[in-house]
Amino acid sequence: MIEEKHAIQIFRSAVSAVQPAQLLRQQLSVSKDSLSIGGLVFPKTSIPHIYVVGAGKAAAAMAVEAEMILGEYISEGLVTTKYGHALPTSNIRIIEAAHPVPDENCVNAVTQTIKLLKKATKDDVVICLLSGGASALWCDLPPGATLKEVQATFDQLIKSGGAIHEINTVRKHLSYFKGGQLVKACGGAAVFSFIISDVPGDDLEVIASGPTVPDASTFEDAKAILEKYKLLSLLPQSITQHIEDGIKGIIKDTPKPGDPLFLNTVNRIIGNNKMAVLEAAYMAKKLGYHVQVVDHLITGDAEIEAKTLVEFARQYKGPKPVCILQGGETTVKVTGTGKGGRNQHFTLAALNELNKLHQQNISDEITILSGGTDGTDGPTDATGAVVDNDTLIRVLHDGLSIEDYLMKHDAYHFFEQTNSLIITGPTQTNVMDIMIAIVK
Repeated sequence: MIEEKHAIQIFRSAVSAVQPAQLLRQQLSVSKDSLSIGGLVFPKTSIPHIYVVGAGKAAAAMAVEAEMILGEYISEGLVTTKYGHALPTSNIRIIEAAHPVPDENCVNAVTQTIKLLKKATKDDVVICLLSGGASALWCDLPPGATLKEVQATFDQLIKSGGAIHEINTVRKHLSYFKGGQLVKACGGAAVFSFIISDVPGDDLEVIASGPTVPDASTFEDAKAILEKYKLLSLLPQSITQHIEDGIKGIIKDTPKPGDPLFLNTVNRIIGNNKMAVLEAAYMAKKLGYHVQVVDHLITGDAEIEAKTLVEFARQYKGPKPVCILQGGETTVKVTGTGKGGRNQHFTLAALNELNKLHQQNISDEITILSGGTDGTDGPTDATGAVVDNDTLIRVLHDGLSIEDYLMKHDAYHFFEQTNSLIITGPTQTNVMDIMIAIVK
């Protein structure tokens, strides 16, 4: 159906609006005698060195753009990105590492980044390029903990169904680099952090676990989150001991709001989900649709949110055809052993709701798409999936059980059989997810 193609076109337009090439040009520029960084103007001769560091799924593309703008004024740089996301650069090195469960390259990336930052002095400038994924890609180990133990902890956190701010609160308190602690290594240099947001509310403390931002959360908060999701008994002893040592004050907590450490630090959101949704709305109108934008970010359970979107589409009484747009990031408590991601699970749950309508002889022609703006959904090569009534007809003809695949959390293998996967490859950005419903 044409609506399926249009949904994919609308999604791709949303992703194009938050590319680093567009976003960084508004923050960095070079004129005849000066450099403009984050709106502040510096005489070219006043900065001995500019160091560039960063991490995230968009880090390589951000590094490429920083080099194109600042060129020879960058003394040295190092950014870390996910495997398969590296791009050719000149004097900014790129380390590829694992996501969402860290590997040795993630640990090495932190070591090498700190080594570079320690070259900075109070007269220098550090530019930090951050995007979603940095919390895993930058990984250091608590004293006494092994990489395997940290990997097990991250894996449990991801599968717990916890919100991203909860997961990152724990991550910050297992690190000497996150939660504002990167700034400690910068030798008093001016720090400009340019951030592509992948979290609800664009909370600076949460994005990338806030390496350049004061952290209001505590070790007590981290423990409470582990207790909430019944993880304390499942985690390695070295991890729980580290949290306990922090609560007792044996380990110093992260730097808090008001700390003078951040007097020379600028943190700026340069891209977010709202920008992507606005571009999607523009494209939908261009394609001839009326547009309805859900005015809040979607952050709940994927199955519940999918049901809500389908019901909203079915009950919509306004002019048609309509494109309903929403952004956010759902959660999934993984209990099955299948393969998928939150967007694929969301779309499969939506298809299940369409099937229920079909069984009640309700024949609204509804198309549903959910996709991650980073191009990868969970540990798969897919961005997400798109379904419509034709998909449902194929499923019923082939005798596939939607509910069985939902229960197994195996959306990827389900959609492989229906040719419903969206595969874009790395998009070099990350502003959470876009969900689309088209009602014909």
